[in-house]
Amino acid sequence: MKQEIDPEQTSRAQAFELWTKSPMPMVTITKTFDVTRLRKVSRRRGMKFNMLLCWCIGRAASKIQEFYMLPQEGKLYKYDHMAINVIANNVKGGLSFCDVAVNDDLEAFNANYLHLTETISKTCKDILDDEAIIVGTSAVTSTELDCIVNQYSGIYNNPFLSWGRYRKGWLRTTLPISFQFHHAQMDGCQAARFLEELQKTINIL
Repeated sequence: MKQEIDPEQTSRAQAFELWTKSPMPMVTITKTFDVTRLRKVSRRRGMKFNMLLCWCIGRAASKIQEFYMLPQEGKLYKYDHMAINVIANNVKGGLSFCDVAVNDDLEAFNANYLHLTETISKTCKDILDDEAIIVGTSAVTSTELDCIVNQYSGIYNNPFLSWGRYRKGWLRTTLPISFQFHHAQMDGCQAARFLEELQKTINIL
């Protein structure tokens, strides 16, 4: 459920006042992750690498309270559940979108991920959850990338992660991931804590 809240009654009061009227309130941070464990689990269990990464993102983000608050049109809203937005190629040659609910159960998340991505690919119709806080993702796996800076349109303020193809080395596999967020939603310290939590989640998958 989504509900409007008073910024003054939250830890984001000062940031909300500073950044909601900024013409460019989005911040992008890039971190290179060790995804060796992710790749091994993907191969051993026959699960999609990007699905596993999305599950880890949801697990890490759900532990940071600022992720559940989002500035929109000059107001601050709080959400009680989270979903990961996934983009899939559809049969018409375009892109379709779906929101996969964050779930601690990997098997359940995987089943939902596969069902939703297959459905939008075939129907070309987006499946979105307007009542969830959405963490956007985009995987450009046709090439290796150092960083992706997403557009800021002023319409979508949701946190957003993007990445390219992972890099295979002799002993480990790495992947740079770009994380974009609205400065009224969180500061660098919360963003850094999320990125650290994401690496820990990958390591213990």
